Amino acid sequence: QVQLAESGGGLVQAGDSLRLSCEASGGTFSNYVMGWFRLTPGKEREFVAGIGWGGGTTYNADSVKGRFTISRENAKNTVYLQMNSLNPDDTAVYYCAAANPWRRFYRKDDYYKTSNFDYWGRGTQVTVSS
Repeated sequence: QVQLAESGGGLVQAGDSLRLSCEASGGTFSNYVMGWFRLTPGKEREFVAGIGWGGGTTYNADSVKGRFTISRENAKNTVYLQMNSLNPDDTAVYYCAAANPWRRFYRKDDYYKTSNFDYWGRGTQVTVSS
C-alpha cells in the first residue's frame, strides 16, 4: 500500500510560482507512474501532468503546457510539480497519484485517466488571486 503526501500549496498572486511536492511511502517508488491532477468545485478531477518510472517520459495538459513542469527524484521518493506564471484559473486542490506497477501506459491518453491511478494523496490547496 502506497501513501502519498502533498505539500507546497498556498495563496499566491497571478504571475507567481509555486512548487508542489509529493512524497511517497510504503512501496518501491521507482516502479510507479506518477501524476498530478486538480479539482475545482463543480468540475471533474482534471489531469495536469504525468511522468513515467524513470522520469524520461512526461506529459502536460494543454492548459498548463509551457508553465508547469513535472519531475521526480526516485532516490527521495518524491515527485514535484513546478508551477510558473500562475493565473486564477489554476486555483484548485492539487492531488498526487500513483499507478500500480502492473499498469501499462502506452500513450498520453493513458495518463489522463483517473481510473489508471490507484493511490491518491489528500491534496493541497493552491489559490491564485488576480
